[in-house]
Amino acid sequence: MATETLSGVPSTAPLLVRAALTSRGRRGDSVPDRTLVVEDVRIDRAKLAAYQRLTGYAVDDTVPQPYPWVLAFPVQTALMARPDFPMALPGMVHLENRVTTHRAMDAGDPLTLSVSAGQVRPHRRGRTLDVRLEARVGSELVWECDSVYLSRGRGTHDAPRGDAPRGDGPPRPPVGQPAARWRLPEDLGRSYASVSGDVNPIHLHPLTAKAMGFPRHIAHGMWTCARTLAALGRTSLGPSTSHVWFTKPVFLPSTVELVVDREPARTVAALRSAKTPETTHLVLTLET
Repeated sequence: MATETLSGVPSTAPLLVRAALTSRGRRGDSVPDRTLVVEDVRIDRAKLAAYQRLTGYAVDDTVPQPYPWVLAFPVQTALMARPDFPMALPGMVHLENRVTTHRAMDAGDPLTLSVSAGQVRPHRRGRTLDVRLEARVGSELVWECDSVYLSRGRGTHDAPRGDAPRGDGPPRPPVGQPAARWRLPEDLGRSYASVSGDVNPIHLHPLTAKAMGFPRHIAHGMWTCARTLAALGRTSLGPSTSHVWFTKPVFLPSTVELVVDREPARTVAALRSAKTPETTHLVLTLET
């Protein structure tokens, strides 16, 4: 696989504009054999603190498990915005994430981030794409993430329903009384976009979401993941592995409930609708 080292973390907004302007006509069933790398990435503590406050983490120098995904998002966007990438970035939906933190990360650690895309697969609602993210301190792999994204379009009826990076589906969500209830405001997508750089229009406003085929705007999956992990305590800070399935979009505004089933080395959590508890938005496992 060819490796291309960028001079720094790119600016996301121009890349998203480029991706939108070139979204039509993208086709193909394979992605370029390319890894993008950015070295010596320094964490801005003010931005980290804003992220921690919005997602429910304690404000300190320990990096939340989902935060390297935020740091790598511009690099991921740069990969997907290239003209030879076969799938359109605007409107792409995050289906799933599996993350391993090999040790607790400090905000002072200089990181090397790498991004590569993997397999394109048929899906009943379009096509899915695997993306691999890694973070290293020196030569040490400290964090790794496998994501699955959906590019919506003409689906394949006989496509497999399991789209996990390792082929496993979500466990049954917990039931019973909620451990927490959160009211998600109408502007949550814009607030999270300001701390994460993810300005996908499906999250920002009802009108921009409708242009992408949604009835109204939806919460970022990575906000719901981070908020859930933060509520489970500090064990996710590492070493640990989380696996999250984004099962139904969370339309904004709305109220969600957190339900949790704790086992000695494994926790299963879910976010469900407070209005219709049979609607599950997210299922997450955390292993330590």
